[in-house]
Amino acid sequence: MNCGFPKDFLWGVATASAQVEGAAFEDGKKATIWDAFCRLPGAIRDGNVMDVTCDQYHLYEKDIALMKELGVKSYRFSFSWARILPDGTGKVNEKGLDYYRRLIRCLKENGIVPNATMYHWDLPYALQLKGGWGNRDSVKWFTEYADVLLENFGRDIDLWVTFNEPIATWVGYGLGSFAPGLRDEKYARQALHNLLVSHGEAVKLFRAKKLANARLGIVVDVWKHYPARPGNNEDEAMALAANEIAGFGWFLHPLFLGGYSEELTEYMKKNGFTPEILEGDFATISQPVDFYGLNFYNGLYDNADEARRIRELEASGGNYQERPEQHPEAIYDVLHMLVEKYRIKVPIYVTENGYIQLDEDNGTKEDFLEDPERIAYLTEVIRSIRRAIADGIDVRGYYVWSLLDNFEWNAGYTMRYGLYHTDFGTLERTPKKSAGWYRNVIENNGLDV
Repeated sequence: MNCGFPKDFLWGVATASAQVEGAAFEDGKKATIWDAFCRLPGAIRDGNVMDVTCDQYHLYEKDIALMKELGVKSYRFSFSWARILPDGTGKVNEKGLDYYRRLIRCLKENGIVPNATMYHWDLPYALQLKGGWGNRDSVKWFTEYADVLLENFGRDIDLWVTFNEPIATWVGYGLGSFAPGLRDEKYARQALHNLLVSHGEAVKLFRAKKLANARLGIVVDVWKHYPARPGNNEDEAMALAANEIAGFGWFLHPLFLGGYSEELTEYMKKNGFTPEILEGDFATISQPVDFYGLNFYNGLYDNADEARRIRELEASGGNYQERPEQHPEAIYDVLHMLVEKYRIKVPIYVTENGYIQLDEDNGTKEDFLEDPERIAYLTEVIRSIRRAIADGIDVRGYYVWSLLDNFEWNAGYTMRYGLYHTDFGTLERTPKKSAGWYRNVIENNGLDV
């Protein structure tokens, strides 16, 4: 039995500028909030910074050669705002534009479709000093940046994404574990509202450009929570809060249904976290997009008793390392939810999906190169996507996170998602077993089951 996909299905790989480019202060680029955050004591698990990462800024041709070897049809990357507008607004850095021109040209010469994200978490630090996303002026800042991108690359890029995983701004502004490292929920709620309005204004701008062959969407990650004991009131409440108040519902509701959900609206009003919402904001946020990008990693099951035990353990000085069970099959339910609950009628791309290898579980380089767990996980995800397609859900592409082991945000270099192993000392890339497996998937346009 062949688990085939539509003949024009886009098989791809994904990265992000801050995680792979390096050259953090070269050729006119200035600091991002992540460049600053990395320098806060204790912010990054292994104490590293993003100055070099995978050095794709200098090695992009080699990485594109790896993509061609894999047979990938599309590369999802992100622009670095601070490389193009070092101060966030104002003077454009021509050397930054030139780098992306060379990258895009090389991709197209090798038959690889560019899928470009405007914002993947790395706000220019100069703008954070002005209040960052919490400042309503951020809507104007982002629209100016989007205009520069569309003017320079609008006719060269087929797929555009405004924002990747807006929830990361909540983690950085409300929880403190991502850049810029703040813990202010009211400020974070305002920041996320401003970000969503920025998305809507960018959609309007994109439509005004009349780019005939380009399409634009947004990427929202879905970590769907389920009650571990269906019918248990506490478990049900935990899952609902995780989904609607601190998760995907926060974004999908205003983007596709209009306005914030009743649960979120009531929560923000009760706790004094309601952002300033201007007339017309929700109409702007819900501007129609051409596609939706789903980042999926796992389905999670909430148990209130277990959560209490963990809190008690941590309060007494104990160390709890959360390693939830893997539920790759949950993507099937998530895809149905997107269509049935959120009424997403545009094509869907699975823009990120990957499996983690932890440094603490692996000793030598050879340990990382043998990754049967990754192959088993990705196989189950791809099977589940194929089931959803058979049900009539319009999934057009799938991107593995990631091409390379890279800088995994506050985990530094201690987490590896790559199809290729990166030696962060020599920058050598070595294919893992999963790279050969993915090459076969692409060549066969699916799985041989």
